[in-house]
Amino acid sequence: MSTPLELGLDTFGDVTVDAAGTPLSSAQVIRNVIAEAELADSVGVDFIGIGEHHRDDFAISAPDMVLATIAGRTERIRLGTAVTVLSSDDPVRVFERFATLDAASSGRAEVILGRGSFTESFPLFGLDLADYEVLFNEKLDLFSQLLTEKPVSWEGTHRAPLHNQDVFPKTESGSLKTWIGVGGSPESVIRSVRYRIPMMLAIIGGDPARFAPYVDLYHRAQDEQGLPHMPLGTHSPGHIAATDELAREQLWPHFRENRNRIGAERGWPPVTEREYVEEIEHGSLYVGSPETVAAKIAKTAGILGLDRFDLKYASGPMQHETLLESIRLYGTEVIPAVREILARGK
Repeated sequence: MSTPLELGLDTFGDVTVDAAGTPLSSAQVIRNVIAEAELADSVGVDFIGIGEHHRDDFAISAPDMVLATIAGRTERIRLGTAVTVLSSDDPVRVFERFATLDAASSGRAEVILGRGSFTESFPLFGLDLADYEVLFNEKLDLFSQLLTEKPVSWEGTHRAPLHNQDVFPKTESGSLKTWIGVGGSPESVIRSVRYRIPMMLAIIGGDPARFAPYVDLYHRAQDEQGLPHMPLGTHSPGHIAATDELAREQLWPHFRENRNRIGAERGWPPVTEREYVEEIEHGSLYVGSPETVAAKIAKTAGILGLDRFDLKYASGPMQHETLLESIRLYGTEVIPAVREILARGK
């Protein structure tokens, strides 16, 4: 890490419940996410990332609209996605939307491009899942050219060609901060380097140290091309409360519901509490008191040499008030503690 570690938060806008356990409307969830981002800004969180989904258990299908509202209510926090499903979107429109967000937020916009772990957007927008690979590859190729902010000539198989076409607005700085979300394959790592777009690793299970070979490949590929090292980030789930016991107790039923709902769609067996505890103690679930979570984040950052760590703070239908407390603790206690641990280690 050549610069101080950035510490952010991510949410998918999970549909949450009220005190009686009744699911909230999507409209209320979106308003709550905006309030959560306002709190994150006020307590010193560096970044807020909002996911894109097109299904009934997540409220946010247009994260750029939510981010634009957050931009008008915050001062310093950086604003981005987690992720933008580029495969089922139009690269030109993605660039235009985020260049506009960058202007509205005085240069705070970021976009994290990815395939997405859900496929509902493909039939919704008339796309064939058989074209999964070629859609992402072609659209990423076009987007990488748009990032130059110069006239673009491009041709592919799933979109009309561009001939010396300019795209507006331009960003004020001349550069839209962009990442590629990577799940962990050598091909994805090499793709990130080839397009000179930094890598954001989605580490959602298992020991984070198992991703060290991908990080090594990321740096070696840059060295072989004579490139300066690009930033490296990671995204992992977690929850913070006053004590380890309370954090585990609060998250477990919501984690279980979320995991089992998705698992039923994908043929996974029901998750057990033993697996949950194992993931907290030895895997990539950052759950516990501020001291516990800070120590675990600092350890991961040190092992992988991170420039950014984003905690996915919401999993399942956990109440808004509980999420607010987790965010407050992250900003006021976890972030300072992580930076102190890392500073001591230098």
